[in-house]
Amino acid sequence: MSENETLNILTLAAAMHFTPDTAVQLYRAAGSATAVMDNRRNLRDIMPDCPQKAIDTLADTGEARRRAECEMEANARCGVQTLCLGDGDYPQRLKDCPDAPLVLFFKGTARLNRSRVINIVGTRRCTAYGQDCVRSFTKRLAELCPDALIVSGLAYGIDICAHREALACGLDTVAVLAHGLDYLYPPRHKDTAQLMLEQGGLLTEHFTRTNADKLNFLRRNRIVAGVADATVVAESAGHGGALVTARIATSYGRDVFAFPGRVGDERSEGCNNLIRDNKAALITSADDLVKAMGWQDDAKMEQARRQGIERTLFPELTDAEQAVAALLEKDNDQQINTLTAHTGLPVGELTALMFSLEMKGVVRLMAGGVYHLIRS
Repeated sequence: MSENETLNILTLAAAMHFTPDTAVQLYRAAGSATAVMDNRRNLRDIMPDCPQKAIDTLADTGEARRRAECEMEANARCGVQTLCLGDGDYPQRLKDCPDAPLVLFFKGTARLNRSRVINIVGTRRCTAYGQDCVRSFTKRLAELCPDALIVSGLAYGIDICAHREALACGLDTVAVLAHGLDYLYPPRHKDTAQLMLEQGGLLTEHFTRTNADKLNFLRRNRIVAGVADATVVAESAGHGGALVTARIATSYGRDVFAFPGRVGDERSEGCNNLIRDNKAALITSADDLVKAMGWQDDAKMEQARRQGIERTLFPELTDAEQAVAALLEKDNDQQINTLTAHTGLPVGELTALMFSLEMKGVVRLMAGGVYHLIRS
């Protein structure tokens, strides 16, 4: 994406930070932020039902432009990635959601578009039972799907437990924040967040100097739900943010799982209700989730590695298919445009080739148009 388009996206996001969903609708309708900026005097030509508030807001974008320029400079200085909705590195699962953020800011090492992404959420006032559920689940998941990414919100209770257990098990873990990357809330979790920068990362939709307001925490839940294949509610009372995340995940067509608790236990009421109302599948371990999600291939591959079994390099493939398989063997989970750049093959020819590899059981097409090598 060009620097000018990135600047225009940041300008659009800064100008319409109170109505971000309208900004995204305009962007999708126009096809680019540059097109929105170029036509901001006649926005209803782009989106006939464009609200008058948006028209008034975009009539003068001078201050928003200055804010965008400052943000670009700060991000470059601090090693923060700007992930715009049209970027290949933008979380593709989230991109498919109708209320996806126009722009995200990410600092860390994790690949956000890998083939297995799970969020673990729950009450801030968790019990030893909830912590044990997260601990055993994460440890087993690391054995079954060693490339899985764990997402949560860095809050007290289940969130921070999920991050710390992921770190301990060698899994990458990403926190979705309700504020800018220039400070951290809660401050007590700073040490864990620092470790996550080397084994995961921090993700937010907010510019620097954005406070952790209540509304930001509510909107943060949609990102937690949207970036993942599945939501796991480890422990929750009858009301709370974890249940909001579960509801949003369901609206996105994502799978929701919950650990059952003792009948009458206040902090398991939410999980038990989700299961009772068929809004979440009951799980007691990572094995249950892996089976329900159809992720057994990862588990079998890891078992083969531990037993020292060498996998073949697909003797039944054509030379071109061998080349693509070798690329994915080296760096798994790539989109078609990335593979096109690496192979030099035309998109049409490569698409047919990838379909052939799917039919041969060599690759699987995942969410966001990401190809995952099964027989690596």
